[in-house]
Amino acid sequence: MSATVSLAVLDYGMGNLRSVEKAFERVGASCEVTAVHEEIGAADGVVLPGVGAFPKAMERIRELGIDEALVTAAESGRPVLGICLGLQLLFESSTELGGSDGLGLLEGEVAEIPAGGRKIPHIGWAPVTWHRPSRLGNGIRPGEPFYFVHSFVVEPREEDLIGSATYGGEFACVAGRDRIYGVQFHPEKSSAAGLRVLENFVGICAEAGE
Repeated sequence: MSATVSLAVLDYGMGNLRSVEKAFERVGASCEVTAVHEEIGAADGVVLPGVGAFPKAMERIRELGIDEALVTAAESGRPVLGICLGLQLLFESSTELGGSDGLGLLEGEVAEIPAGGRKIPHIGWAPVTWHRPSRLGNGIRPGEPFYFVHSFVVEPREEDLIGSATYGGEFACVAGRDRIYGVQFHPEKSSAAGLRVLENFVGICAEAGE
């Protein structure tokens, strides 16, 4: 994969930024961990990682003005990838801790995982079912497991659902529309399959810039 693809990995103080950065570098991308609007605007693609609570994350994102920079990038056609909490933040709202508005780049709400009495958070490997072809899932075997750590899940429009997994009940774990994508699992912790997802996103960025 071409090392000319540049990614802005958004730093708002709530993410495992170094592991995401290193994983993307392994698949040939050049990463800048940043909250600087000019650097976000100059990147070929934008990555929104995240670990923690939705309301606090949105508070920090708004304080830094990252929401405006991210929406501008998406509206310009540059690819966006949300990871774990980052996927959830792409949606309109969440019920977590009393509720909060999100970025609204994808339609739908975030709610507690339908665990069916199982322990929350959901931690561990789970197979992913891909519901429709997606550039993000190229080369991934049906039922390939990925690593999850989460208590909430997204509820996307049917046409935006790309993949799902099961923990008690079925939940959406890959969603996207146009060049906006998100995954609930941690690709940077999901071995070769996770790296393939990241490599696919780098490829999407390369194609978008052609």
